[in-house]
Order: sequence, then C-alpha cells, then structure tokens
Amino acid sequence: MTNSQVGATRRMLSKVPEVTVWFWVIKILCTTVGETVADWINSSLGVGLTLTALLFTVVLAVVLGWQMRLDRYVPLVYWLTVVVLSVTGTLYTDILTDNLAVPLAVSTSLFAVALAVVFGVWFARERTLSIHSIVTLPRELFYWLAVLVTFALGTAAGDWTLSVTGWGPGTSVLLPAGLIAAVVLGWRLGANAVLSFWLAYILTRPLGANLGDWFASPTAEHGLGVGTALTSVLFLAGILATVVYLTRSRRDVITDHHLAQPLEVAPAPPVRERIMLGYFVIVAVVAGSLLVWASSQPHSSAVTDEETGAGPVPAEVTPGQVTAKFPAAEIAKFRTITQDTLSKVQAGNQSGAKARIKDLETAWDQDQDTLEPLDKSAWAVLDGRIDGALKAVRASTPDSATETLALTTLLTALG
Repeated sequence: MTNSQVGATRRMLSKVPEVTVWFWVIKILCTTVGETVADWINSSLGVGLTLTALLFTVVLAVVLGWQMRLDRYVPLVYWLTVVVLSVTGTLYTDILTDNLAVPLAVSTSLFAVALAVVFGVWFARERTLSIHSIVTLPRELFYWLAVLVTFALGTAAGDWTLSVTGWGPGTSVLLPAGLIAAVVLGWRLGANAVLSFWLAYILTRPLGANLGDWFASPTAEHGLGVGTALTSVLFLAGILATVVYLTRSRRDVITDHHLAQPLEVAPAPPVRERIMLGYFVIVAVVAGSLLVWASSQPHSSAVTDEETGAGPVPAEVTPGQVTAKFPAAEIAKFRTITQDTLSKVQAGNQSGAKARIKDLETAWDQDQDTLEPLDKSAWAVLDGRIDGALKAVRASTPDSATETLALTTLLTALG
C-alpha cells in the first residue's frame, strides 16, 4: 500500500500504544493472567477445556469488535483485548496438546509457520510491520491476528521447553528473561527495531506464563504457593492499576507527530543491521544448545506428566508401599473422597462428581508439604493417579468407563 493509499483510507488515529517500559510491564502482566485464568477456569472450576475455549472465543469476538469500532487507542479496551487474546491463545494451544494429542514440538512448528505466513502477507500488502503504522483497518486486522498467533506460539514453545528440560517454576523464568535481555541489547546496538519488537513480543509470552506458574505452584515444587486464583487476582489488579495510570497520564498515546515518524527514529546503517541479525542467530544457537544440554540431563517432565495425567509412576513401587509411610488418617480421607466421587459417577451425577473431586484436589494440595518429604516416590505415584482421576472427571466430554477406571486405579493405589 502506497503512502497516498494510506492517506486515502485512514479514518483513525493510532489504535495501539507507544512502546514504552509501561507497554512491556503490562504485556507481561497480561500474559501471566492468560496462563493462570485459563488454568483456573478450566481445571480449578472444572469447566473443561473445550467449553472454556468456546466461552473465551465468544468473549474475544465481543471485545475485539469493541476495539475495532474505536477510532483511536483507548487503554482499557486495548489491554482488555490483549488479556482475552492471551487467555484464548493459551486455550487453543492446550486443546491441540490435551484434546488432540498433538506433540508440543509439532504445535510449536505449526504456530511458527502460521506467524511467518501472517507476517509475510501483512508485509506484502502493507510494506511495513511497524506497530506505529496501525492506522487503517487492514493493518489493525493483521496486527491482532499476529498477536493471537504469538500468544499461541509462546504457549507451545514455553511448554515444549519445560517438557524437554524438566526445569522448575523458578528456573524456567530465566531463559525467556535472558533472551529478552539479549534482544534489547541487540536493539540498542543497532538491530532492526521492528524485528526486535516482535522477537521480544513473542518471548514475553513464555516469560509471563512461567511467572504465573512460579507464583501459583506449591512451595514444595519450588513455587511461591500463591495459587492460580490469587495469582490471577493479583496480576489483574496490576493490569487495572497500570491501565488507570496510563488513561490519566496518556504517557503511551501516539500523537500525529509520532505517526509521521517510522519506528526506527534513528535507523541503523544496513551493515550494522546485518551484523546484528547475525548476533540474533548466534543467540538462537546458544539457546538451542542450552536446551539440548538440559534435555540430556536426568529429569522428569512436569509438563508431560500433568498433561497426560499419568504422572511419574516408578515400576518398583507397589500399592502397599505407597501408603506405608503416610498417616492412615490422611489416606482414609483421600479414599473416602475418591469413593464418593466414584459413587456419583456410577449414579450419573457428573456435576456432583466434579464438585467432590475438587475436594480431593484441595486436600491433596494442602497435604503436599507434609506428605511428600515422607516418601517422594510414593507421593509421586499418588500424585500421578490423582492427576489421572482429575483429568478423567473434568474431561470436556466425560466417559463413565474412563472415569471409573481412573478412580478405581486411584483407590487401588490408596489401598
């Protein structure tokens, strides 16, 4: 699209914020909320992955329609759209992984190709990928589609990294944070500003998701033990406070004067940009080598265990050994809840079964700090069996035979 065409079709001021430190702060907050809200509604509330995804697809259509009807950047609407896109992109990736059994390596590759196609078509039509150029409807459509795909890609890539490395919640924050720092350094040294922006934008997704896991995970798993619900509330409060500040201060509003300037206010010489492109390639090679090394180290895949519901079940541990070192009263409590859930499943009371198994999840999480140190292998067995039962009962399309098998397997382990 030529400059004259842009002038002819432009009907609005910039629909996106200025890229300041506030932009990145609130973007990371939004990605964290995307991870924790999706987990909270899907798992903790027992809504189910498919229904949650359908719900947020409808919400996304409404919120995105609101955003598209505006003729300028409005912080509340813009960042609400980002939050909903974050949740929705996370759910779409989870559906591929959990419901359709698509390997994370495959989904990561698919979303990477999809993003390349979006950027390719966008650039071919508009001749720019600059965030400062979102002043026409076609460019805004390309922008939001790219944002959605970056959230899905960041989710898949982040989960894939965790699955191959087995890193804990705290450790997993370091890689995306380090890569973002490397991108910022490259930008300051003369790398292409548009490329640097989108690289950092993609990397904030695994960074925010890993921060959310770190806050929500139990202390026994080296997390902060805040929980998904409270983590969601805290980060939503942070987003709201930042949006209120930006609405009143207008610190991130792009003026017409800014629109006259390209994203690269002082563009680097082409030679320097090529050199910094090589620098980004080196950073990618180093990161890939680190992942290869980490994957070769002994570890258990926390992501895979959670997604499959199988859990790490050592073959040498028998059901009798599982309960040998645990207090009898606690085991009896878990058996009672499991039996109640099984009875409700057999009676066709699916809503009652979901509500009852929530009690099991709560009791198990509360006792983790006490039980796990007594016998880590036995705790791992029960944790895997409980995860399998939770997944079976909370499935978007529950199957009574699958539920019965998972619950009776858990009862056997508790025996």
